[in-house]
Amino acid sequence: MDLLQKDWVKQLEEDNNSVVLDVRTQEEVNEGIIPNALHIDIFKGQGFIYEVDQLDKTKNYYVYCKAGGRSAQACAIMNRLGFKNTYNLVGGFSEWQGDVAFKE
Repeated sequence: MDLLQKDWVKQLEEDNNSVVLDVRTQEEVNEGIIPNALHIDIFKGQGFIYEVDQLDKTKNYYVYCKAGGRSAQACAIMNRLGFKNTYNLVGGFSEWQGDVAFKE
């Protein structure tokens, strides 16, 4: 499901069963990441599917990329794998107004 940033953030803040998933490349992640996000690069192809399939399908996933395209694709893949609740951040990280963390 596509959510605008304010709705994505509000819903995420009220959700105690949530995982934030960043599907960008490592180079993009090096420029900053939404705090506590899990990173799995969608460009890994089959590797992405394999890694995502290992995740807990009972959780709610808040997915983002740089602009919203790859994360929408990731949500569609996850839904096919049996994830019931995936939320795509419209506008992605490029329009993100919240906190930014940097991985070591």
